[in-house]
Amino acid sequence: MVTLVGAGPGGRGLLTIAGAEALRQADVVIYDRLVSADILALIPENAVRVDAGKENSRHTLPQEEMNELLVKYARGGGNVVRLKGGDCFLFGRGGEECEFLKLHGIPFRVVPGVTSALAAPAFAGIPVTHRDFCASVHIVTAHAKKNGPLKIDYESLVRLRGTLVFLMGVTALSEVCAGLLAAGIEPDTPAAVVENGARPNQRKAVSTVAALPERAREMTLKSPAVIVVGRVCTLSGAIDWFTPLPLHGKTIAVTRPKERAGSLSQKLRALGAEVLECPCIESVLRTDLSELRGALGGVFDWAVFTSPTGVRMAVRALREIGHDLRALYGMKLAATGKATAEVLAEYGLTADLIPGTYDGAHLAEALLKEVPDGGAVLLLRAAGGSPELPERLRKAGITAADIRLYDTRPPAGGVPGLRERLAAGTVDAAAFTSASTVRGFLQAAQGCDLSGLAAVCIGQQTAREAERGGLTVKIAKNATIDDLTNCILEVLSDV
Repeated sequence: MVTLVGAGPGGRGLLTIAGAEALRQADVVIYDRLVSADILALIPENAVRVDAGKENSRHTLPQEEMNELLVKYARGGGNVVRLKGGDCFLFGRGGEECEFLKLHGIPFRVVPGVTSALAAPAFAGIPVTHRDFCASVHIVTAHAKKNGPLKIDYESLVRLRGTLVFLMGVTALSEVCAGLLAAGIEPDTPAAVVENGARPNQRKAVSTVAALPERAREMTLKSPAVIVVGRVCTLSGAIDWFTPLPLHGKTIAVTRPKERAGSLSQKLRALGAEVLECPCIESVLRTDLSELRGALGGVFDWAVFTSPTGVRMAVRALREIGHDLRALYGMKLAATGKATAEVLAEYGLTADLIPGTYDGAHLAEALLKEVPDGGAVLLLRAAGGSPELPERLRKAGITAADIRLYDTRPPAGGVPGLRERLAAGTVDAAAFTSASTVRGFLQAAQGCDLSGLAAVCIGQQTAREAERGGLTVKIAKNATIDDLTNCILEVLSDV
């Protein structure tokens, strides 16, 4: 089976639910160059990836070879996804691919996508239809086949008096505007170019048909871009909701582990930011779990979890040695913060203690008030965690068994794309949620100039690690994702 999926014009938010589900079930994915990284992240790790990206005048894979490739992988068995930017059937040659598959007896289905012809204007504050201005919209390709002349009936388009949307035409902008003028369109007809529509780095030029080519040249607007012609363009200033977002045009590196990046990334994208998800650590369960096995023979008053990952790793570690969470029966449960407590709740457990401030120091203070004299605490966490928590407990006469369940380390495959973006100076800030993410980031960015990068940290311990690395540090008011997000807003609003 081959599934043609329209990826939409921007990030994951504009991918359909059906498209996302097709990706998650894919064995092979053949994708275009404009598909965003957060959509590609949905592809299963064991799936075959084929980059079939095309740029104007430079073809990575000719269409004929693409057709053959689809048949080849389909005959190899499994689910093949052809992931195309925008919509499959709008100037995407999806129809040709379906015809070829049909000819060779390959079953296929199509998952339509959001087209840039509608999304780019919408993100620029331009409704392509409006009853005060027009009653129709007309989508035209301004990309000539094999670099030949454009075959556009400008006179018919002008007579229609609707909104005109030209795709793939930024290099032919002067020719398009000249053709419309020659066909009798009024020179002062409003017109716009939207570059990287529906993406965080979107830019736009709003002018008239006569003046738009010069304005686009002044702004050095490039592909991918959409040309919009019509009176609806006058609304761009009034109802542009996207460009005014507080983090529009800013890029933030989120360094959390892949499985935990979602909540912070989602908040930042909602504020208009480009999020560069670059997990700088991964958590690996230890093969030697003798510490845990030995500790289960003791008696403890409290089991303490210092992170959501610690909870999940504890569950895995217990299973590895033939136990489950019933091994903690009789113990009260402490969690560093709300997020850790929420993961406990996923396993049907309620945290008995959450400190008012989510960090190790305040957790220690809270435990000292709750643990009985001479009591015992079982710490289930990562190796290399701060010694502050167990040391404070021991000084107070409390037994603290510090069980190291897992290691945090830089990802085995490195952090793809991070060095290139840092070298280009296109990263405004990096968000750090632990000292280990700082260490992983600094290792991945070794040799890069980080002087202009804002390091936004979730707590004091993380900040100290960043300062040791020479980063310019800003600390969130509280150790929460909401406060970390607010801190990023404060830092970048001053840039």
